[in-house]
Amino acid sequence: MHEQEFLTPEGLKKLEDELEFLKSIRRAEVAKRLHEAMEEGEVEENPEYEDAKNEQAFVEGRILTIETILANAVLIEHKGPANEIRLGSKVTITEIATGEKDHYVIVGSAEADPAGGKISNESPLGKALLGHKLHDEVIVHTPDGPTKYKVSHLSNK
Repeated sequence: MHEQEFLTPEGLKKLEDELEFLKSIRRAEVAKRLHEAMEEGEVEENPEYEDAKNEQAFVEGRILTIETILANAVLIEHKGPANEIRLGSKVTITEIATGEKDHYVIVGSAEADPAGGKISNESPLGKALLGHKLHDEVIVHTPDGPTKYKVSHLSNK
């Protein structure tokens, strides 16, 4: 049994589109490349053949990963108290020591992209924020020690 994978509607669509692309286009491209490399003759010492085999393994692995995620997907719905941080919440936090602000959306791990402003509910920061409210102070335990933040904006729409 696999764990539930929490996804926003946008994240679900993105994974469905990626799966369709991998199955309908990328798989065929890799198969053609593999076939062409095999036609060159000796495959045992053919770097193009080895590279194509590795790419094929990667594509097939990614297809299986996405299929598993989609089979266990739970759509993030905006249910619960409007003033509480939960999956799907958009938050702005301010680091108390530096005044630096960061904007995030709390998403499931399959959709996390910290550089893109999407943090996982399973990350130290995501876990620490869940259940808190606007203006709450939150302590996040990191490898560098505890960091204190203040929730300066919260949206659950």
